[in-house]
Amino acid sequence: MTLIDLRSDTVTRPSEAMRQAMASAEVGDDVYGDDPTVNALQDLAAKLCGKEAALFLPTGTQANLVALLTHCQRGEEYIVGQKAHNYMYEAGGAAVLGSIQPQPLDMAADGSIPLDKVAAAIKPDDIHFARTRLLSLENTHSGKVLPLDYLQKAYAFTREKGLALHIDGARIMNAAVALNVELSEITQYCDTLTICLSKGLGAPIGSLLVGSKEYIHRANRWRKMTGGGMRQSGILAAAAIYALENNVARLKDDHDNAQWLAEQLSNIGVEIAEPGPQTNVLYIKQSAELVEKMGPWMRERGVIISAGPLTRVLTHINISREDLQKVVALWQEFLHQHA
Repeated sequence: MTLIDLRSDTVTRPSEAMRQAMASAEVGDDVYGDDPTVNALQDLAAKLCGKEAALFLPTGTQANLVALLTHCQRGEEYIVGQKAHNYMYEAGGAAVLGSIQPQPLDMAADGSIPLDKVAAAIKPDDIHFARTRLLSLENTHSGKVLPLDYLQKAYAFTREKGLALHIDGARIMNAAVALNVELSEITQYCDTLTICLSKGLGAPIGSLLVGSKEYIHRANRWRKMTGGGMRQSGILAAAAIYALENNVARLKDDHDNAQWLAEQLSNIGVEIAEPGPQTNVLYIKQSAELVEKMGPWMRERGVIISAGPLTRVLTHINISREDLQKVVALWQEFLHQHA
């Protein structure tokens, strides 16, 4: 049975064309800086973002950790969303490994952090407080796209307050596609950002940290220190280049599929969490009674889903409209049996 895996877009698998690109990749030793395919990937990423340089890392968690370690010294702090990934879901790495204090703030419904709350959280220059160095945003957050006018205001705000601005851009390509703009239209409003390659873009591994040449030079030391210095990693970088060149525009298919799925499930009485999907992330409200039964029931029929009171479903490159038609039919059958 071919499984339909809706848990996350991290479950994507490389296509045959991507595997061929990996197999034929020219490689060197990236720690010495002489892997030509890694260098080409980093140059491509910097160009797409309108920045000076980029650094290839194994994971998004490490990319965000290195970003924070490079921005902040021991005893300094970053302001971040209460439910942001690099605060809530990355094992406290900045605090544990960098002695960097997070200052989490409640996020608005659209995924932004209200700038008046940020202003109130910035610490005065006083020996009693950690020094505030950085505002960290997430785009997309739970599939929500940060508005461009908010990013513009946030960037101007950080210039005024003497802060750097970092974007955890794990799904920032989804944001660019949803807004129908070039990536650089978004990234002009930050100092640094990360891009995950192994989610909707379909590469098997890897993330990028992008910023100025001086910043990336310092980040490279942190990458080495945290165990991210790889050797003939051009094999992996080739998959990433293929993803950036071939799998960005098609993210719109994932967005359309998420919207279609929301409409179809709503038609059969399933409650879709507001405001509905903006990109490839869909949230569904369910009773505790249904949740307990749904996961195993769906798995027996070839659908993997992280069932919960607020069930998160993600569409991705390995999910077709036909797959989703099967999911809707099964969901309706499940409701008839258990509702």
